[in-house]
Amino acid sequence: MTDEEVMRLALNEAETAAEAGEVPVGCVVVRRGEIIARAHNTREGGKCALDHAELLAIRDACRAAGGWRLNDTTLYVTLEPCPMCAGAILNARIDRVVIGARDPRFGAFGSLFNLNELPLNHKTEITDGVLAEESSALLSSFFRKKRAVKADEGDATK
Repeated sequence: MTDEEVMRLALNEAETAAEAGEVPVGCVVVRRGEIIARAHNTREGGKCALDHAELLAIRDACRAAGGWRLNDTTLYVTLEPCPMCAGAILNARIDRVVIGARDPRFGAFGSLFNLNELPLNHKTEITDGVLAEESSALLSSFFRKKRAVKADEGDATK
């Protein structure tokens, strides 16, 4: 499978999140050419700050792999990981991360800062910009709709 093909699967996860009212971020973990986990954000529904797509996918990938070290894996995510998720990626020893859209507000693999540059015992290879336009468009559309609903609710109270 190509990076674009797997990122499309991550985008499908992100769309599922959006349909549930969650920030549309999707994630897929591949090991030796096989998908071993996929997830999307569930923070709102799960009422838990830890329910980011990456953390959920890493949890499921660890279960599928039978351990916490995810060597020989690539994680595909539609939005650049935040510091919490970037830390989990490095801790899980994921070899490569493929990113759709960059996140200038929270991105921890180069946009806001880069955890990969710290003297940690693991580094991950970063590939970014894979289906970036589609990833960005999904996020922009989601937040545009959220703002419109909020504005409509504000009008109703007047």
